[in-house]
Amino acid sequence: MAACTGEQGRGQRAQPRWSPPAGTEPCKLRLYNSLTRSKDVFVPQNGKKVTWYCCGPTVYDASHMGHARSYISFDILRRVLRDYFHLDVFYCMNVTDVDDKIIKRARQNHLFEQYREKRPQAAQLLEDVRAALQPFSAKLSETTDPDKKQMLQRLQQAVTLARDPLEDAVRAGAAGEELEARVQVLLEEAKDVLSEWLDSRLGSEVTDNSIFSKLPKFWEEEFHKDMAALNVLPPDVLTRVSEYVPEIVAFVQKIVDNGYGYVSNGSVYFDTVKFASSEKHTYAKLVPEAVGDQKALQEGEGDLSVSADRLREKRSASDFALWKASKPGEPSWPCPWGKGRPGWHIECSAMAGSLLGSSMDIHGGGFDLRFPHHDNELAQSEAYFENDCWVRYFLHTGHLTIAGCKMSKSLKNFVTIKDALQRHSARQLRLAFLLHSWRDTLDYSSNTMECALQYERFMSEFFLNVKDILRAPRDLTGQFEKWEDEEVELNRNFYDRKAAVHEALCDSVDTRSALEEMRALVGQCNLYVAARKAARRRPNRALLEGVALYLTRMLKIFGAIEEDSALGFPVGGHGTGQNLEATVMPYLQVLSEFREGVRKIAREKRVPEILQLSDALRDDVLPELGVRLEDHEGLPTVVKLVDRDTLLKEREERKQVEEEKRRRKEEAARRKQGQEAARLARMKVPPCEMFLSDSDKYSKFDENGLPTHDADGNELSKGQAKKLRKLFEAQEKLHKEYLQMAQNGSLQ
Repeated sequence: MAACTGEQGRGQRAQPRWSPPAGTEPCKLRLYNSLTRSKDVFVPQNGKKVTWYCCGPTVYDASHMGHARSYISFDILRRVLRDYFHLDVFYCMNVTDVDDKIIKRARQNHLFEQYREKRPQAAQLLEDVRAALQPFSAKLSETTDPDKKQMLQRLQQAVTLARDPLEDAVRAGAAGEELEARVQVLLEEAKDVLSEWLDSRLGSEVTDNSIFSKLPKFWEEEFHKDMAALNVLPPDVLTRVSEYVPEIVAFVQKIVDNGYGYVSNGSVYFDTVKFASSEKHTYAKLVPEAVGDQKALQEGEGDLSVSADRLREKRSASDFALWKASKPGEPSWPCPWGKGRPGWHIECSAMAGSLLGSSMDIHGGGFDLRFPHHDNELAQSEAYFENDCWVRYFLHTGHLTIAGCKMSKSLKNFVTIKDALQRHSARQLRLAFLLHSWRDTLDYSSNTMECALQYERFMSEFFLNVKDILRAPRDLTGQFEKWEDEEVELNRNFYDRKAAVHEALCDSVDTRSALEEMRALVGQCNLYVAARKAARRRPNRALLEGVALYLTRMLKIFGAIEEDSALGFPVGGHGTGQNLEATVMPYLQVLSEFREGVRKIAREKRVPEILQLSDALRDDVLPELGVRLEDHEGLPTVVKLVDRDTLLKEREERKQVEEEKRRRKEEAARRKQGQEAARLARMKVPPCEMFLSDSDKYSKFDENGLPTHDADGNELSKGQAKKLRKLFEAQEKLHKEYLQMAQNGSLQ
């Protein structure tokens, strides 16, 4: 609290004393740093400028949701740092276009297409498939990983199912289109098996370097299209391995000169033992417990680079290739050690070092890149720069699973980004990511997406309702309304929620908590609006607009709203939101008021046909144009511009609900009719006959038809006789009612 006090001496004017208010220190941005495995206060090295390097894709196939996991998450982090914390982020990303996977895939695609173009005859194709299945079957029998084994078994089964019909056709002497169709089916199903077999026989003969550049160029283009479709910001600078070979060669040479690299049989390796034994260096800072993990190290070296000869070239099994001597069938570049190509890890160090210098603020990548890729990057970069701080903050995004199962391209268990965008919008996918921590495992499943869809609907309805409130006519002075207790309370909650969102973002950009606070704020606004309407009082426009603008700003920062939307989600797709609304809403408002007037007259004059036309306009016509009318008894009709597909889906769901209601109603009517028929049949029976058919229960009856003895001839007890007498009297009453109905002619 501020203190203002004063003393008054004799003949002197009191001098006020003032002290500043005592406040709490604002929270600071902390990021989870994989180097320390803790949340560290984020302090850029150069004021507000942030240098950030992100490991990009290896472009040899379609981008999948695993890529989306990393690049949407980093896009969110980048936007928050830039637009919320107002840091000047310089974002650099690489594209790996020279790699063992690319070389192998390019060769195999080339050889398979050559094979297909030769149009092999059925007999030749069958012979080749049999030959290709032999090494494939050996590989299958040697595989111990259960997931990989299952994938290979499925592939083998698919080839067998396609091969058998072709063999039958050949034996039967089939020809023409029927035979050709079966040939094409087998070619397609056996593509992977044949490609592997062709590569093992002919791969070394592929010498045209353009073959190895065509594949990554195509898939890089597709990757950029996918990122744009996901509303992921492009990097400030993008680097490609193929364009940085001279810098990579120079980088490797300096590591050798500094004593941490050695040449062996035309390749250059990093000396991990010498580096780790140096007093000023540490190897495997990120995952020290993984040192010596030969499986991980071999995966890092690449499929084409793991062999007994290559292992013998190393001083230590943990050493990794900086530069690889090219074998026949691989692209190559000249260098001091003979023709070769870059190792996988060195590319990032050389490219990042060229652009960001000896130390960067942030390095990002997927969780699975920590070892050996990023640990090797750190080692070789610090060996080059002779420092111990190449990266200040390492950020790693969590894994992505598909409906609870491990996502793996090699296991053919993945969903492409294009396929995902066929099912859900880019905003919905982003909301799914925002509702999870960027560093936790995210399960891409129907449940995950349903949570995102519900969040989007909830926020969308709030924005539409606020827009409707803001469209109500009001003079200039009317925009400033007296605040009652409800407005004061809502405003207090508004600022509390904003503070909670800020704390969440300071806590390693916890978007999940931030979105939940935003959801809670909307819930409070909805309760406020409902209470105002119940009291027949108008909600405060300025306060609700302030909340809606804040939420819009936050969703823009998260990349969930495109830049051209002034308030809420844009309507009609990207680039059309506010302009479309501003253009058509006056006409829709006039139409709504005209319809309301017609409905009023139709109700007063009792003209149901006009009411039916009004309902058809609301339910059938306007949804096709992306317009929702909401009729509220005693209140003006609410007009909302909504995405057309959403409205059509709502209409279909509404029809399904109505159809289910109709079905239940008909079922209830049938049950009631059956019950009435059964009751009527029961009423028809005279009481003297009702027990006579129960011969399996009773053996003797009195003159009125009441049982006196059970089936074994024993006389009924008084209790049993009394119970049967009650049933008899009830039936007597029912039968009299039936006779009366028959006399009156009321039976149907």
